[in-house]
This record gives sequence, C-alpha cells and structure tokens, in this order.
Amino acid sequence: MNAPLRDSPSTAPDWASLNLIGRSASFRATLGLLQQCAGVDATVLLCGETGTGKELAARAIHYLSARRSGPFVPVNCGALPDSILEAELFGHTKGAFTDARSDSRGLIGLAQGGTLFFDEVDSLSPRAQSAILRFVQDRCYRPLGSARIERADVRLVAATNADLDDLVRCGRFRQDLLFRLNLLAVALPPLREREGDALLLARVFVQRLVAQYRSEPRELAAASVAALQQPRPWPGNVRELEHGVHRAFLLQRGDAVDLRLPAAAGAPAAAAMARGDRAFADAKAAAIRDFERSYLHEVLQRAGGNLSLAARIAGKERSRFGKLVRKHGLHRAGPVSDL
Repeated sequence: MNAPLRDSPSTAPDWASLNLIGRSASFRATLGLLQQCAGVDATVLLCGETGTGKELAARAIHYLSARRSGPFVPVNCGALPDSILEAELFGHTKGAFTDARSDSRGLIGLAQGGTLFFDEVDSLSPRAQSAILRFVQDRCYRPLGSARIERADVRLVAATNADLDDLVRCGRFRQDLLFRLNLLAVALPPLREREGDALLLARVFVQRLVAQYRSEPRELAAASVAALQQPRPWPGNVRELEHGVHRAFLLQRGDAVDLRLPAAAGAPAAAAMARGDRAFADAKAAAIRDFERSYLHEVLQRAGGNLSLAARIAGKERSRFGKLVRKHGLHRAGPVSDL
C-alpha cells in the first residue's frame, strides 16, 4: 500500500518554475491532472511521445506533493543491465559479490521518503519486470546478501513513450506489472496538439539563452514567428523545438533569431479558404478532422487513457471509438485499459 497523504500545498502551482510552460487548452488540462496526482500519494503512470516532458511532469508531481522535501531519484530503465539489476535497485551488503567492498543502499534506499521515477519503463527486460513486480506491489525488497526484508517509504512514478497495452498483447510486458503501475495515468500532449504553445515556448527559450550567454537582448525573427504559428508535426516535440532555438541562437548574428523552419505542410482550413486555394469539400473535411482529433484527445484525457470509459463519455461503441482513436494517431497518448 502507498503511504498516507501528508501535508501538500493548496495554492496554485508556479508551473513556470517547474519548467512546464504552455497556455493551450490541452496542456492546461494536463497540468490540472498533474496537480491532482500530486495531492494523493499514489503510483502514477506518465505517457507521451519522446520530448513531451515526462520527467518534468514527474518532478512536478514530486515537488508539488507532501514528499517535496524528500529526494527525487530517477531510474533509467533502459540502462539497467540484468547483471547488476538487483544490486542497483535493491542495494547490497559488503561481500555479497566479488566487488561488493561496502554496503550499498541502492536506488530504492536513496529514494526513501521521496519519489522513485522509473523512466522508459517499457524498456525493462522480462527479468527486470519480474524483479520489480513484488516491490511495486508492497514496497518490500531484500538487499543482495542480506537476510532482512526492507520496506521502502517511496512514491512510484513511471513513464513510457510506448503503448504498454500493445506490449502486453505481444508478450513483451507483464500485464500484472501494468495493472500495478497504471493506478493513475496522465497523458502528456504532443507539441503539435498544443495550439499556440510552440511560439510561446520558443520566446521563453530565447530569453533563457540571453541570460545564459549574457548576450544582448534578442527576439525571434518575424519569419520564425509566422512559421511557429502554423501547424507542424514536431516529431521531437518540445525537446526538438528547444534544440532548434538553441542552435539558431548560437549561429545567429544580430538581434533576430531565425529558426529557418521549412514551410509547414498544410495550412489551417480557415487560412486556406481565405486564399481561395482550397475547395469547400476539402475545407469541410479538414475542419471535421481537426474537430475529431481535438475532441478525442480531450475525452481520452478526461478518462485517464481508459478507452472503454472514454467511449462511454463520447456515447460511442467501444470498437468504433477505438478505430477513431487509431485513425488520428492518438493510440499512444496514454495507457489503454478495458477496466
């Protein structure tokens, strides 16, 4: 069982200080869910594409929670080889193996009283999944070489950019482990679904770089401002945008930072109609497509990634709703559950 809730802040969070910046409706909804998760001492599963800020979200949950004075310990699951898995996580006693010259608390012991963050949990090997299953269930573990069972006072937060239900179906992820991790779920929206946030973030990044490099004041070039206001795929999400701004800032001469973004593929329906280069039928189809995607994303967030619940909220049959979700590429927006 998780530890009982202790005192937690009741004031509105300063999201900017937590490096979570955005004004779009989808992002504000996500921030609301993160604040709710911070208020209860329960396991949280963060889902989202690469570069959407899952570790930032995990840290926000920690620093907004009653455990904020305790440690935040990230664990890169993709870098945990089976050969040292137990020793790294659970710790060991002196002499437990050849190179164990002293006792070690392990990552779990280091997180005592705070938050343990399992990043890229989908990359855990079958052996690693089995090793941590019991710990995720009851927070008990035994250091290597010790006969004593330890109990950890930690909150677990896990993150993935994969569809864990798909991995379960193909036998690459344990369903019982997914059930234990997927108590509370938050899907972080990709940048392409955060209307207006790309320009806002780019301006923030420029000002941070001005301070970091102690340079003269700089602003985004007019062409970059216009380009950032157009829909873009952003496969690398916020990380891609941040690196692009940084690179342009370092290479640019003068006071205008030009990201030199290529022309966006496809303009908004309203702008296209204004130019008269899109037929009515095309504009109508684009508007319907945009509405469907936005509506599905909102309903999935309200349902915490639970496909069956989202279908009920939308008043649609589950399989048909699932086809719509896949059609718009939202099947990785959060863990899908039949519960």
